[in-house]
Amino acid sequence: MWRRGIVLAALAVLLSLVMASHAQIPNAVGNLGSLTETFLPWFGLAVPILLLLAFVRRSATALIAVLLPAIVWVNLFGGLLTDKTATGGDLTVATHNVNADNPDPSGTARDVAASGADVIALEELSSDAVPVYESALAQTYPYHSVQGTVGLWSTYPLTDVAPVDIELGWTRAMRATVSAPAGQLAVYVAHLPSVRVKLEAGFTARQRDTSADALGEAIANEPLDRVVLLGDLNGTMNDRALNAVTAQLRSTQGAAGSGFGFSWPAAFPMARIDQILVRGVEPISSWTLPQTTSDHLPLAARVDLTTDS
Repeated sequence: MWRRGIVLAALAVLLSLVMASHAQIPNAVGNLGSLTETFLPWFGLAVPILLLLAFVRRSATALIAVLLPAIVWVNLFGGLLTDKTATGGDLTVATHNVNADNPDPSGTARDVAASGADVIALEELSSDAVPVYESALAQTYPYHSVQGTVGLWSTYPLTDVAPVDIELGWTRAMRATVSAPAGQLAVYVAHLPSVRVKLEAGFTARQRDTSADALGEAIANEPLDRVVLLGDLNGTMNDRALNAVTAQLRSTQGAAGSGFGFSWPAAFPMARIDQILVRGVEPISSWTLPQTTSDHLPLAARVDLTTDS
């Protein structure tokens, strides 16, 4: 039983190395490192498969080896499996990539507003749909601004509204100051360029990476201490290509959520590429909202502005 299952044991060790050393996988060829990091949580599915095969082979060697990837996966993602939600907070924010081809923008707007969010960010707004969203949200959110294909709706006044240049040649990011009762905060809304997986080119993300660096620079120069970033970053918190942004902010899902909070694709979510990230505020709870007619799930989070994170 010790000599059987050597191949399974080798596969288990290889899986452990991939997960533990994902940051060392180079991006030089097809952005393989970023592709691995995007779907890294799903590598854990291989553990029960290897475990089952080890039992079938009756291999003690394989059974012991399977412990390695199990330990690595729990070390990486075990914290996300616990419920860290709490009560309290003084501001609820939400974000949703509404999909430019959304067949029911009015219904989508009402669904997101039903979350009770004080501030809502919408991405991938088509010019034809903007008036529909404005009409549907006008009664609840008297303050709003649309910059290019992103928009911000708020129950509290917005000032210093401006587009943010993320080096695309058109506007897909914006910044505004929200004057909430507990204090002012800078709210950024961003929709980074899409990425594609192509056989001939791998994980094509160069434009996304360039925009992430530009967004990170804008946030680094933000004068306000309290910052919230809402949007579709087309990347996960594990993706090294977003380090310019993620190194400055923390995820509300990781700090105050329960589970992975996958947001895309809506029909069968496999990755959290939509994000609510904060700095200078304390995340209290974070959750995904029910599916709309978009291909993304909307996200919401409640934060405390009076406690420095």
